[in-house]
Amino acid sequence: MIETSRLILRPWREDDAEYLFKYAQDPDVGPIAGWPSHTSVENSLEIIRTVFAAPETYAVVLKETNEPIGSCGIMFSNGLPSAEMKSGEAEIGYWIGKPYWGQGLIPEAVKALLSRCFNELSLITVWCGYYDGNVKSKRVCEKSGFRYHHTNKDITSPLGDKRTEHFYIMTKEDFHAL
Repeated sequence: MIETSRLILRPWREDDAEYLFKYAQDPDVGPIAGWPSHTSVENSLEIIRTVFAAPETYAVVLKETNEPIGSCGIMFSNGLPSAEMKSGEAEIGYWIGKPYWGQGLIPEAVKALLSRCFNELSLITVWCGYYDGNVKSKRVCEKSGFRYHHTNKDITSPLGDKRTEHFYIMTKEDFHAL
């Protein structure tokens, strides 16, 4: 468990399925990040049991309500990252329910994950990427201190369509200079 001023980052639990569905069914949330909107509470439960069961995958829980309102995680080269990574590197991914957009909650969560990456997991580089048009994810990268690295065109997203993906990077030195 990781705690910030407004959030608790903790593993997903099966009893979170209704909350997950509440936010992940929104067509403005998943597809822009490359994953399909959830179709039912059962679909969300299956995601919790499979995708969200991966190590270092966290429910973003609002302290004020104790409700999971999004997800964030650290993906390593042996998982399913978007970035091409070497040993000692990872990628951070995230999303948050639409009612919580623009409140700085995901940058707060990302900063906590960056601290874990560099101070506890001894990583040397962390990547973060977003698909063209996802300006909110771009802002998270920038607010969190990542710097632009490169763009890949004609990437096949998990939805099967071709997209342009922009990659940002942060090194351990960058993090400690923030």
